[in-house]
Amino acid sequence: MKASAPIAIAIAALLFSGCSVSQVINTGGDTKCKDFITQDEKKQTEEVREMLKDSTLKDKTGAEPTTADISSTRSSAVTYCQTVGKPDPDSKISEAPPG
Repeated sequence: MKASAPIAIAIAALLFSGCSVSQVINTGGDTKCKDFITQDEKKQTEEVREMLKDSTLKDKTGAEPTTADISSTRSSAVTYCQTVGKPDPDSKISEAPPG
């Protein structure tokens, strides 16, 4: 439990400094659109890779997502976040249709 205190303090400091947690920590499918669309392509790709990896673990396949899957899903998430998800600041990239 002692190790979690410094992590909580670091996250709190990031929040108060204006940084979003998802800009620092890979939150995968829980990444909110408002954060996702402000990230660079590399960070978006990491978020999507984590989201796809989590879904394959839930399906028990455990397969790594392909580059094509990541690319098409990232494009779908960007489009979703710029259109349908935009009015709701709490929309998550996992709500985007599959790419």
